[in-house]
Amino acid sequence: MSTFTDPLVDGAAPMSAYEGQVWDTLNEHWQRRSNRRSLSNWASAALGRTGEVAGNVVRRVTDAAPEAVMEPIRRAGDAVANTAVQPALGAATALLALANDWALELNNPKGVEKLARKRGLELNSFNELRQQDLKVCDRLLTLSNLKWRTAGALEGGTMGLLAMVPVAGIPVVMTADILVIQVLSTSIAARIAYSYGYDAKDPGEQIFIQRMVRRSFIAQAAKVKPLREAARAADAAKGRIRWSDKLRKDHRLLAVLEKLMQQIGPAGSRVSVQDVAKVVPVVGVLLGASMNAAVLGSVSADAQRYCQTRFLCDKYGLPLPTALATYQADVT
Repeated sequence: MSTFTDPLVDGAAPMSAYEGQVWDTLNEHWQRRSNRRSLSNWASAALGRTGEVAGNVVRRVTDAAPEAVMEPIRRAGDAVANTAVQPALGAATALLALANDWALELNNPKGVEKLARKRGLELNSFNELRQQDLKVCDRLLTLSNLKWRTAGALEGGTMGLLAMVPVAGIPVVMTADILVIQVLSTSIAARIAYSYGYDAKDPGEQIFIQRMVRRSFIAQAAKVKPLREAARAADAAKGRIRWSDKLRKDHRLLAVLEKLMQQIGPAGSRVSVQDVAKVVPVVGVLLGASMNAAVLGSVSADAQRYCQTRFLCDKYGLPLPTALATYQADVT
């Protein structure tokens, strides 16, 4: 049951049926979030340690400065003398360039205005979207979550494969991967803000976007260890002919894959080290793809719920949900 104020203020027109349905859904979501933990906990000590990095990415992306985002990966490449990393470095740089193209597009409100006009709306600026029905803004983001999750999966899968490059692959690839996902997280949040009539370059809006980027940073950190273990397993299995107890003990991933492949193969068959080694890069691809798709999907969903709630509260003069009100007080 809704606990929000009745959406009728000082004789103003009530919410449309669509807005009322979304409002109830948002209310239930924020109630669950408030019971579980308030949004102010997003700024925990762990998140605080990444604040400077996240803030820099927000400023760079919202200013659409590709060179500033590209420079860290160039420094990483200069620090690596091993020629084995050059393919990984080249692919990582190409992905960063693609991410910057996305950043330039998503951070430009003209793209939202062009799409709105294509949908039949007559408006001079994206700010005018705040006078529309919520359904109009929501439709500007149709299939966007799926598109961004797919982009994350493709980027993560590529990075997961590149992480298998011995020794140097992990530090270079993870540096690039974190930057790419932070760029995309920031840009997605910006595009969603513009789609509801909010200016992503406004200092107040950037505070929220920075929080989103911090969350994506923490989520990415969780995959560093399994990717590193997969890379080490791939390196250990390279060129090996025979299994050994030490190899299985030192690299649990190889042992698990060996048992799995035995189970799906003919009864009593043996699985060679070489066969298992061929599968390890697939694990890296799946790890990177699934986690990055989840990160961008979460950023997209959270940003849209936040903007929908702000939109309705501003339009009808309603108080923010407790979780969001706590968040607002924490950042002002």
